[in-house]
Amino acid sequence: MKFLGNIIWLIFGGFESAIGYLTGSLALMITIIGIPFGLQTLKLGVLMLWPFGSKVVKVDNSWGCLNTAMNVLWFFVAGIWIWLIHILFGLLLYITIIGIPFGNQHFKLAGLALHPFGREIITK
Repeated sequence: MKFLGNIIWLIFGGFESAIGYLTGSLALMITIIGIPFGLQTLKLGVLMLWPFGSKVVKVDNSWGCLNTAMNVLWFFVAGIWIWLIHILFGLLLYITIIGIPFGNQHFKLAGLALHPFGREIITK
């Protein structure tokens, strides 16, 4: 079932959105300052390609307050806008019964879009 959900996701916008995330990631990685943010955008792009069967988990690492500072900067520069887009699409997909699983995936992406530093994607 996860495989079918991922195929439908890719056909109806997931592939185009992933290309957008990957393009943005490459644009951010051109500068040295943008590399950490480009890596987080790359994380969103990978999750956009294959969201069913993937889980976002918080990892404990030694970065500590640096993760918090980067998440705060990310939130005000890009995170809030990406979050709003995923929330909007999630709510629109919840209108139909068939769209509910796809709306759930947008809500998962919205959570990652708010604070991607210190999070990892685990494939089940």
